[in-house]
Amino acid sequence: EAGKSLDNADQMAVGHTTQRTLESAPSHQSVPWNNPDTGHFGLITPEPAYTNAEGRYCREFQQMVIVGGREQSAYGTACRQPD
Repeated sequence: EAGKSLDNADQMAVGHTTQRTLESAPSHQSVPWNNPDTGHFGLITPEPAYTNAEGRYCREFQQMVIVGGREQSAYGTACRQPD
């Protein structure tokens, strides 16, 4: 629900931080993002990488977003695509 309040700049900050985190951050190390214009911020925390059944590298991650003092967490899995 809190994620629906993110503007385009927030979404860009989250996207860039998520990609950078999943590519290079150590497992279990939270990486922050923020948008000083809106005051929105959050953390991306990656899990260890693994190879899925199709042979792609994947990582599960936790995402925390704080908007207007309200915290919301989400979980996801991202897999590297051939391109």
